[in-house]
Amino acid sequence: MSRTQRTNEGRGRLGSVLSGVAVALGCVLFLGGFVWGAFLYQPYTVPTGSMTPTIGSGDRVLAQRIDGDEVRRGDVVVFEQSTWGDLPMVKRVVGVGGDRIACCKDGKLTVNGKEVAEPYLPEGKGAAATGIPTTTVPKGRLFLLGDERSGSLDSSVHLGDGEHGSVPRDAVQARVDAVAWPMDKFGMLERPDGFAEMPGGISEPGPLRMMVIAIVVGMVLVLGGAAYGPVAKRMGRRRAGGRTQEIAGVG
Repeated sequence: MSRTQRTNEGRGRLGSVLSGVAVALGCVLFLGGFVWGAFLYQPYTVPTGSMTPTIGSGDRVLAQRIDGDEVRRGDVVVFEQSTWGDLPMVKRVVGVGGDRIACCKDGKLTVNGKEVAEPYLPEGKGAAATGIPTTTVPKGRLFLLGDERSGSLDSSVHLGDGEHGSVPRDAVQARVDAVAWPMDKFGMLERPDGFAEMPGGISEPGPLRMMVIAIVVGMVLVLGGAAYGPVAKRMGRRRAGGRTQEIAGVG
């Protein structure tokens, strides 16, 4: 056996080992990303347009399962409140226990007397369809508004209910991290900076982006590793054919 043949065989064995490792690692990343996502995230279909333009009616969102104590101002959350309806609802948290909510001063929502920038509101629309008198959010509860204030059945509409239209923290099931469908709106939800300087700040994005990266990298490794065998055989046949032609030429 020539040195060239031994070298090619060695490279072939190394390539096979590396391709196997790539496939195995790819499977771990690909399946692990899906399992991780299924454990932490829940898909929801938003039934109304009360969160337009952030989330439209019929949009599919991915929401991270969290405990109500993890909710921060500015979060878009999925919750259930029996006095509001029988289905899960999606609204934005603008106040937590102890906050004083009012609207509208110079057309802006105020929290504890400070105006809040709300870039997520529909262009040309105000911070509230009707005025919100100064309301203190009870301890352990949340004040929620839709981004489309003119058509949202939110805390501003339920002010006359008990607890000033607020809902308990434990009513929250999940926090929306991204819009998954339609594709033209696919992407992560931005955390609003208007609440960043308030006590508690704003929440950090969940691990969804890392999960997507793991799934994509895993898929690339699986496809690349699986393709090594057929490509290596084809290249081997080409090299063998070339050597045969060279020998024939010498003869």
